[in-house]
Amino acid sequence: MSVQVFTLPDLGEGLTEAELVRWLVKVGDPVAVDAPVAEVETAKATVEVPSPYAGVVAARHGEEGATLAVGEPLISVAPSAEANAYVEEERAGSGNVLIGYGTTDAAPSRRRRRAATKAAASPRRDGDRPAVVSPIVRQLARRTGVDLEALTGSGPDGLITRRDVEAAAVAEEQAAGDVDARTGLPIRARVPLTGVRKAVAETLTRSRAEIPEATTWVDVDATALLDLRAQLAETGQAPGILAMVARFVIAGLARFPELNARVDTRRGEITHLDGVNLGLAAQTDRGLVVPAITGAHRLGMRGLDAEIRRLTAAARAGTATAAELSSSSFTLNNYGVLGVDGSAAIINHPEVAILGMGRIIPRPWVVGGEVVARQIAQLSLVFDHRVCDGGTAGGFLRYVADAIESPTSAMADL
Repeated sequence: MSVQVFTLPDLGEGLTEAELVRWLVKVGDPVAVDAPVAEVETAKATVEVPSPYAGVVAARHGEEGATLAVGEPLISVAPSAEANAYVEEERAGSGNVLIGYGTTDAAPSRRRRRAATKAAASPRRDGDRPAVVSPIVRQLARRTGVDLEALTGSGPDGLITRRDVEAAAVAEEQAAGDVDARTGLPIRARVPLTGVRKAVAETLTRSRAEIPEATTWVDVDATALLDLRAQLAETGQAPGILAMVARFVIAGLARFPELNARVDTRRGEITHLDGVNLGLAAQTDRGLVVPAITGAHRLGMRGLDAEIRRLTAAARAGTATAAELSSSSFTLNNYGVLGVDGSAAIINHPEVAILGMGRIIPRPWVVGGEVVARQIAQLSLVFDHRVCDGGTAGGFLRYVADAIESPTSAMADL
């Protein structure tokens, strides 16, 4: 057989080159299948590269310290007296894949692994350690939980190859049930990403991919707001705290319209909206949904309270309409009901901002130079930095915070 050239394999994870740290073989050295021939360093890790061929090293391509691109020649292997072997490993569209190295599909897929057949065992010398040359094969065995002591290899002189380890891992998986390839842990359940959960995942992924977001927050003294609600309750039905905050948010958006907008990348412009459809982040058994109060800017606190109760109930019952679940222009997220104080929420694409409110709890607060117990909550605003800078975002957040701390005077201006 002719000399075979082994090129630098696909290193995975988008890596296209590596530095040749040191050679592990010399010209004229015999080399076995899966035997390491060079140590290379990438942006991710340092790893030994195993040869897919058996034979004699005919040439080394590159000096130590040189940078090689994926697909460039690494070594040439001439045939030896033994049969030349090539391990059919992970042939991806980008070329040979580095044996045992973490690519985007480092562990063999279930289909490929189940297609593998366990090679016939070769006898092993009594008292010898397992016939493993490649540290990559040892690493694979550790990751998959395969006991090398229990294996005999299919390679020359009983050499244990990667294929032997994979076959053993498949056998163990079939015996033990579903196992996570990366950790070796049993899989408890598989949850299909469908329906609402799939839609939420797509929206949030798109938000993080497209929106350069920033977060700002402030602690507010909500004592006066709770007192005002208690006073209203004495004279009749009082709106909920969320409805009161929602009214302040709507007033704030009228003063800072940049946060009630859309970014139109196709037309290269920012579109400010006339009016507010206030979205309400609601946790349901089907996943996170955002029903919207259409024309929320036309409602007072009691009207907002009625719509919040109606939409929240409809969302949890699964009866909210498609229009109600997709028409918000700005979202208010009351994560305080989950018992948490703060959160850096993800903007509900294609909106440009989301305001979150944490739980209201007693905390020490300085009032008139004295430390007293007050009802404190945290507000956090996540905004699209394309539509405004921190001054606008901070101005809006401060407006809402001031209204919460002095609700009576704020209501006089609404």
